[in-house]
Amino acid sequence: MALVPTGVAARDLGVNATTLQRWAKAGLVKPALVTPGGHLRWDLDNLRAQLRDARLSDDD
Repeated sequence: MALVPTGVAARDLGVNATTLQRWAKAGLVKPALVTPGGHLRWDLDNLRAQLRDARLSDDD
């Protein structure tokens, strides 16, 4: 599993890094890892799945 920093994950999703950090802080998505320094690391496949699941839940 290759983990990427927030900037890379955000760029992959087409959103701003601040947006992804805000989603994580709100509990909408969960990073794969938080470093001892507080940096978020993401598994892109898992992140996309979390966002897909969140969209499906909103439609209910």
